[in-house]
Formats: sequence, C-alpha cells, structure tokens
Amino acid sequence: MTGPNPTDRSKPGSKHQVVSDAQGTPLVALITGANVPDVTQLETMVDAIPPVRGKRGAPRRRPDAIQADRGYRSHDNRIAMWIRNIEPIIPEKDAPHGSGLGVTRWVIERTIAWLHQFRRLRIRYERLSDIHQAFLSLGCILICFRKLKPLLC
Repeated sequence: MTGPNPTDRSKPGSKHQVVSDAQGTPLVALITGANVPDVTQLETMVDAIPPVRGKRGAPRRRPDAIQADRGYRSHDNRIAMWIRNIEPIIPEKDAPHGSGLGVTRWVIERTIAWLHQFRRLRIRYERLSDIHQAFLSLGCILICFRKLKPLLC
C-alpha cells in the first residue's frame, strides 16, 4: 500500500482516504499508495460504509448525498452514485474554485487532522500495510469514543 509520492521526490508513501458523516465521525478509513488516484477509490469507500442506526426501522446503509473534492470527479463515479441512489456533490472540471464545497469541506479536513494528531498516523513507521491500517482503525475508534464520551456520562 505504498507508492512513489509525487510531491516528495518519489519516496514511497501512502494516503489516508476517509469518509465521515456531517459531524466528522469517521465511517470508513482506508490506506492507499501515494500514487493511486483518488477517483478509483470512491466506490470502494461508499460500499464499505457500515449500517448506521438512526430513526425507527432498518439501519441506513447508504447516505442521501456524498460530497467529494475534484480528485473524485469522473463520469463513471457520478453514474455509480446515481445507481446507488446517492446524490453526488462533486465539482465539475471547469467549475471555478470557491464552488461552495469549502463551506462544508472543513468537516472532513478536521477529521483528518484529528487522525493525524496520533503520531503513528502522521508519519508512517510501519512497513506492513495491515499494521498501519490497524492503527488507522484504532485512531477512528478513539475519535468515535471521544465524540460519544459526553453522551455516556
């Protein structure tokens, strides 16, 4: 799960791909190589969203809409989201910057910043991707616990 990092002189690196809810609670966190395009990971991450209990009835498996940055923009991704009855909110290729996603994008940026507060996730020390994925999952668990702790007390 490493690949040549395009911004760091081709040193091997990895990226954290994260899906969160509107409050910043991580739902899915995956590791990919630094050279893997984001556009190839959208369907995998949406399919990995676990059922979330909410109102009375069956747990929800899919969100109503998904917001993503330009890295996830492709016609195939839009069609895949429409097939799953999910509205894709992804800026078009020629859309000017400041297209409105920045108003809500800070939520996922904050979640990634919370994950990178853990030293082992900020810099990858592990050679095996399974161990790094385990630390990423543990970081997500700790974030969820911190968000639920006030509700439990």
